[in-house]
Amino acid sequence: MFEDIISYISTLDPTLVYAALFFSGFIENIFPPSPSDLVVIVGSTLVAKTTIGFVPILIVTSVGSALGFIVMYYVGKFLGETLIRSGKLKFIKEKDMDKSDIWFNKYGYNLILINRFLPGTRAVISFFCGLHRLKAPKTFFFAAISSLVWNAILITLGFFLGQNIDLIDKYLNTYSNVAGIIVVVIVIILLIRFYLKKKKRNETD
Repeated sequence: MFEDIISYISTLDPTLVYAALFFSGFIENIFPPSPSDLVVIVGSTLVAKTTIGFVPILIVTSVGSALGFIVMYYVGKFLGETLIRSGKLKFIKEKDMDKSDIWFNKYGYNLILINRFLPGTRAVISFFCGLHRLKAPKTFFFAAISSLVWNAILITLGFFLGQNIDLIDKYLNTYSNVAGIIVVVIVIILLIRFYLKKKKRNETD
């Protein structure tokens, strides 16, 4: 199953794979949530068996993420106040604003460095960077470094995953079979309970 997916991806043009990885990194900051981390890991499995390289994947995913970050930075800088006052950003509440003030006053640019390791808030940190008028070049630099470190970890995981596709596929197939059996058993139990309740109800009527 999983091996078939990786085999199919490996037949694609490397340029297309790199473009997809770049796009996934870019879009995650603009349209959260997105499965960008999963895309990077799956794409990185190709490092073990194709001409796709570790460093090129690291560069395209990190640059893509940093560019997406800076796009949302400018959205926050030029439209932040208007969007928040209009209430159009449903995912940003007043308590988030108060929290961001505390965080940026205390940590400043260091917050950007760790933003990739904060799954629950990484998508809005870029917006708040612009809202708090942080310097754009420095913001881009810190965002790129953060993405570089995080993506290096993901790509390494993907590489080792690619080296053990057969083993992982075996476990996934076993899991699927076991899960299927469990579902069938649960359905049978529910049907029996339904039948017994219905029979009991008919006997009391």
